[in-house]
Amino acid sequence: MPQTRIPAAWMRGGTSKGVFFLASDLPTDAAERDALLVRLLGSPDPYGKQIDGLGGATSSTSKVVIVSPASEPDCDVSYLFGQVLIDHDAIDWSGNCGNLTAAVGPFAIWRKLVTPQHNGETNVRLWQANVGKRIHARVPVLDGQPVEGGKFVLDGVAFPAAPITLTFLDPGGAEGGGILPTGNPVDTLSLADGTRIDASLVSAGNPMVFVSAHALGVDCTASQATLNANTDLRERCEQLRIAGALAMGLADSAEAAARRQHTPKLAIVAPPAACQSVDGKHFAASDLDLLTRVLSMGSFHHAIPGTAAIAVAAAAGVPGSLVSRQIQSDPIGPLRIGHPSGRSEVGATTHTHTGQWVLEAAVLRRSARMLMDGWACLPG
Repeated sequence: MPQTRIPAAWMRGGTSKGVFFLASDLPTDAAERDALLVRLLGSPDPYGKQIDGLGGATSSTSKVVIVSPASEPDCDVSYLFGQVLIDHDAIDWSGNCGNLTAAVGPFAIWRKLVTPQHNGETNVRLWQANVGKRIHARVPVLDGQPVEGGKFVLDGVAFPAAPITLTFLDPGGAEGGGILPTGNPVDTLSLADGTRIDASLVSAGNPMVFVSAHALGVDCTASQATLNANTDLRERCEQLRIAGALAMGLADSAEAAARRQHTPKLAIVAPPAACQSVDGKHFAASDLDLLTRVLSMGSFHHAIPGTAAIAVAAAAGVPGSLVSRQIQSDPIGPLRIGHPSGRSEVGATTHTHTGQWVLEAAVLRRSARMLMDGWACLPG
């Protein structure tokens, strides 16, 4: 039986990589589509490596994006993001990937869903189908094609590239909704042993659970490898993530929350401190506004997910939240977030409306590059 061949592109977006498809090239039946995508990426893999597929065996590299012509007014294209589980036969469609969002505009241009009208920047208007939000991506173009080379340095990516500016419009909660699902800047969650931990529950970009490093006894300058080696810490963080999901109404049972691995994510936050990134860069405390370490799909992230950066910036604007408590002076310009690979900057406009905190917009700078364009193959 001949192999199945599907047009696909392998793309980097921000500090993530994923396989991109046109919706028209995939089965219309959701179950059939998901089974195909899971197998293409090499899941489920009991060895945890995705050797027989295109996945990279980490939360940052086991991803798919499906792009189609716009389904909403005032948008150019729609896209659906899927987090492919590594050791399970499933895809989590519950949220967006802020990093791979940077690659959607270039992919749409490469696939001629969007035609640039001039050199410079093309504003590609995206509809994020997972969360029902609009995003504008300013993509540099030359002679009708995306520009990939440049001087923009993104911590967590080895090579400089051309910057892509992403503006997430009204990224908090439901349409026009607040960023605090419980209405509180701080809630209390319980561990399995009965220990109670304060947390800030935020819905912006994706749902997030924030806890302080002090409450968990964690050094927030620690490397990703050090944190991932601490299995007790990861277990406690997963318990808090599940408790946060229940408190935010994202799942109706602990079992359902455990299966929903992509969202919410959990971030440990701490005041700024002198630190060193994994590539050896040194940061003084004055170079940062706060430190973060993000738990993603059960392991600590090598940098910071784009949607997590949005949630950090949103929570930073809420007085009394655990995030705002870590910031020692009002930031001048974008919020500077320290993470294991360095620093990420995000701008956000947060204010109150009808008694609740809302996020008007958030702005990230990322980059993207097409790594491979061709056919993804399945055995016959």
